[in-house]
Amino acid sequence: STLSIQVLLKSDAPTGDVLLDETLRHIKATEPAETVHTWIELLTGETWNPFKLQYQLRNVRERVAKALVEKGILTTEKQNFLLFDMTTHPVSNVTEKQRLVKKLQESMLERWVNDPHRMDRRTLALLVLAHSSDVLENVFTSLADDKYDVAMNRTKDLLDMDPEVEAVKAKGAEMIWAVLAAFNK
Repeated sequence: STLSIQVLLKSDAPTGDVLLDETLRHIKATEPAETVHTWIELLTGETWNPFKLQYQLRNVRERVAKALVEKGILTTEKQNFLLFDMTTHPVSNVTEKQRLVKKLQESMLERWVNDPHRMDRRTLALLVLAHSSDVLENVFTSLADDKYDVAMNRTKDLLDMDPEVEAVKAKGAEMIWAVLAAFNK
C-alpha cells in the first residue's frame, strides 16, 4: 500500500538547507527504512516516539519560520493576547505569496491538463501540501465565482483520486501520492 512505501535515500549530497540536510542525515542513518507516514510524524514534531527520539526534529515550526524570516518571506511580531504575548510570523513578502497563489490558480484553470501525471510535479506537491495544511481553499477565494467553482471542483477531483492507484502510475512522483495518503489517513 502507499502508506507502507519506504523512504530510501538516493543522494545525501548537502542541499544547503539546514533542516533538509538534518532530515537527510536521519533518513540515511535509519535501519530498516521507515515509511512516508512515519517520517511525516517524526519530522513534523507532531508525535513523540521514545524509540525513535534520535530521528525526531526539534522545534520544527519555529525553525521553518526562522528560515522564512531570514529569506525575507515572513516577519516576526509580538502579539498581546490579554494574559500572554505570542510570537507570530505574518507574511512580509506578499509578492512571493501571490506568485505561488497565481501558480496554483493557473494550474487548475488556464494550464489544466486533466491528468495528475502530466502536471508539473512541484505544482502537484504544492497542491497536496496546501490541501494538507488547510489553506488550499484560500488560494481560490480571489477568483470570480465561476472560476472558483471550476478550480475547487478540479482540485476536489484530483485530491479524491485513490493514492494507491495513482502511485503505481506515478513514474517518479510516488512520494507525492504517499504524502497525500498519509495526510488523508
